[in-house]
Amino acid sequence: MAGEQRSARDGEVLFAALAAEAQRAIRAAGLVGMGLAKSEAEWAERASSFLKAKLKESEVTYVELAKRLKKHGFAETEASITNKLKRGTFSATFFLACLAAMELEGVVLEEI
Repeated sequence: MAGEQRSARDGEVLFAALAAEAQRAIRAAGLVGMGLAKSEAEWAERASSFLKAKLKESEVTYVELAKRLKKHGFAETEASITNKLKRGTFSATFFLACLAAMELEGVVLEEI
């Protein structure tokens, strides 16, 4: 029980540190109030477009992405990926798994 509490606290501390670092990076990049999406729909469109562009740059098909995502614990198909990217609605975990599957080392917020 104590180990679980410590683990949860460690997770909270890590999240807080990551959030603070992200805020510093956004300020340092001059992105505060500039060029960021203004609505949830705009974020959805930008995230979808970003993934599509990175897939194209990497020459990774939806079929190949589905295979790679399986290694990350996702049971996706070409059709499910197509639908998610077409709608622009998918979870943050799906987005992050796609980045990992494409072996992207970092994402610049201003690119999204």
